[in-house]
Amino acid sequence: MESILDWYKEEGMIFKGGSGAGLNLSRIRSSKELLSSGGNASGPVSFMRGADASAGTIKSGGATRRAAKMVILDVDHPDIEDFIETKVKEEEKIRALRDAGFDMDLGGDDITSVQYQNANNSVRVNDTFMKAVEEGGKFGLTSRMTGEVIEEVDAKSLFRKMAEAAWACADPGIQYDDTINHWHTCPESGRINGSNPCSEYMHLDNTSCNLASLNLMKFLKDDGKGRQSFEVERFAKVVELVITAMDISICFADFPTQKIGENTRAFRQLGIGYANLGALLMATGHAYDSDGGRALAGAITSLMTGTSYKRSAELAAVVGPYDGYARNAQPHQRVMKQHSDANGVAVRVDDLDTPIWAAATEAWQDVLHLGEKNGFRNAQASVIAPTGTIGLAMSCDTTGLEPDLALVKFKKLVGGGSMQIVNGTVPQALRRLGYQEEQIEAIVAHIAENGNVIDAPGLKHEHYEVFDCAMGERSISAMGHVRMMAAIQPWISGALSKTVNLPETATVEDVEEVYFEAWKMGVKALAIYRDNCKVGQPLSAKKKETEKAEVTAKTEATIREAVEKVVEYRPVRKRLPKGRPGITTSFTVGGAEGYMTANSYPDDGLGEVFLKMSKQGSTLAGMMDAFSIAVSVGLQYGVPLETYVSKFTNMRFEPAGMTDDPDVRMAQSIVDYIFRRLALDFLPFETRSALGIHSAEERQRHLETGSYEPSDDVDMDVEGLAQSAPRAQELKAVATPKAEVAAAVPAPKQAHTSAELVEMQLGIQADAPLCFSCGTKMQRAGSCYICEGCGSTSGCS
Repeated sequence: MESILDWYKEEGMIFKGGSGAGLNLSRIRSSKELLSSGGNASGPVSFMRGADASAGTIKSGGATRRAAKMVILDVDHPDIEDFIETKVKEEEKIRALRDAGFDMDLGGDDITSVQYQNANNSVRVNDTFMKAVEEGGKFGLTSRMTGEVIEEVDAKSLFRKMAEAAWACADPGIQYDDTINHWHTCPESGRINGSNPCSEYMHLDNTSCNLASLNLMKFLKDDGKGRQSFEVERFAKVVELVITAMDISICFADFPTQKIGENTRAFRQLGIGYANLGALLMATGHAYDSDGGRALAGAITSLMTGTSYKRSAELAAVVGPYDGYARNAQPHQRVMKQHSDANGVAVRVDDLDTPIWAAATEAWQDVLHLGEKNGFRNAQASVIAPTGTIGLAMSCDTTGLEPDLALVKFKKLVGGGSMQIVNGTVPQALRRLGYQEEQIEAIVAHIAENGNVIDAPGLKHEHYEVFDCAMGERSISAMGHVRMMAAIQPWISGALSKTVNLPETATVEDVEEVYFEAWKMGVKALAIYRDNCKVGQPLSAKKKETEKAEVTAKTEATIREAVEKVVEYRPVRKRLPKGRPGITTSFTVGGAEGYMTANSYPDDGLGEVFLKMSKQGSTLAGMMDAFSIAVSVGLQYGVPLETYVSKFTNMRFEPAGMTDDPDVRMAQSIVDYIFRRLALDFLPFETRSALGIHSAEERQRHLETGSYEPSDDVDMDVEGLAQSAPRAQELKAVATPKAEVAAAVPAPKQAHTSAELVEMQLGIQADAPLCFSCGTKMQRAGSCYICEGCGSTSGCS
């Protein structure tokens, strides 16, 4: 009992320090065994309640991150069935409480009332059990005190219960005990019984591992035109540097308990790993579930671990091997030979992974030679951590060795709210696959709108698999995840923190296949997650639709607000092609000369503006450059030209005055002239007419016919009409187009603000000056202004 209470205390101190804890409870007597004082033991499941409450109360590192916790039970423990079903029953409670109106979402106010929600559960299976499953035989559950078999169960039925529970609530995961201990470097000091919360660190009890992860995308050399290479030498140098720094940090680290500190300093376990593998594979044009993708991942992993152990042997030559090495020298060197042998038989696929394999082979040869000579400074070198939190800080599109969850996804935050995460690797992948910039922009826009590549314009069907994700309409198959794990595991000291994502439609048989095939392929541990199997899901490919019961209870305003939060418009920049049509106009405004180049899209529509005024380096030239860049970017992101025209015409500042443009004789500023000229060149007649902008020809037509609008009716042969009709009919014929023009004018828009009302009432006069005599807003009269209150003018008449 004292050791159980010590467990609560030590685990709490680990959480307080910002770390996670995992332990195997298989030594605790089952509820089917007797106590020395009489009665039955409580069993490990009952003691899990107190530790779970502690983990839910103590925030990791005293901050907002949830405490990380793992609970493991051996498959031969008599309480194994209760352990398997623990979380299934609690998930049923969560659903019932949610349907009753309680807040049971991740971080919700009421989720704390449910037990066993603060730990990952895993079952530790051995080869004996898995062979019994394969052969359909019986399996014995043994007493914790005597080691005798106290109950026999059907192995397949027990394995089925594990799969059913994982299908229902994603727990328990599975760990393969014999595989784990086959790769153990220190078996003479004790066997491996447990793991950390994410199942990547597996070593002796009461030890810890110093973790570090590298962003693989930082080592991809890309010329921007699809030619790529992995920077092998730079990657190896960084691994050597990080391993050295990690080993030094052990000497200065604080540990939550004295026992953990002593064991960690004695064995000096390290856990270098990487993140962004999924993004790297996508960026290099490899599908996650492909031979090329697995070969590239395996080569990088082999090089990383081989270089790590090489540096560990070099450090041992200087400062000595770890304290437990002398006792474990033979098994440690045996494991190094296993890593090296696996590297020798690995399949090379293309010119991207071949040089990495060559460097890895050289590194493993050095490991065997230096290790035999010097020993090793560290009992363990590498793991693949999930990097769920630090991956975001490192700007990774994917975490650990995971593929991307979805091209567009949402992450729920503890404490409320969510953040949208959009994959930024797609354009690089498309360039690698040979697509042009115009095609890339169209495909990216399609993904931003639809969340997938299906039916993306111009994307070849054979390239769809490159963009397959863990969830969504084109999701990676369950066995695709397992095959990737099997391709990496032979060169990892510890294990892989990996979730095999399954679609919501997956079956229990799919889960059984994953668990069984992973054992056959030599994977050490894994967990599965079926989409939407839990009420509180941290990551999702899309936001959940509101339940029918909630919809009926909400008001119309609340529903509209929820929809607005889900539908988020993100403008996409539409770049111009390399060759684009354009117009260059020279102009003079108030004696200031300048040039304007306006380029448009091939399918029409202004796309960019360049303005050149004054000498290079002058303030005016710099301001015009900055202004034209701002306008051009806005146009390419979809800001309508008419919006710019309405905002910038009639702006008054110097230089202003006469121009050399017959269509715009007077300009109140350079900006006023520029947007009047652009409106005349690129806006349809109806749009610019509503803004009061007309060409010289249109103004002349208005004087002659009373209409600015070009029309066949206005240009008809008036002289011919005069010969065949009286004057009254002629006037009627001339008047007809005016009626048609009036009918064609669209209905005026409704004002929603006072500013819009002023613009509606005064139109282009909203910028007119105040009368110097009476203060009334003046009205335009030709090129000047007149006061309708007192008759004063601006001096031109």
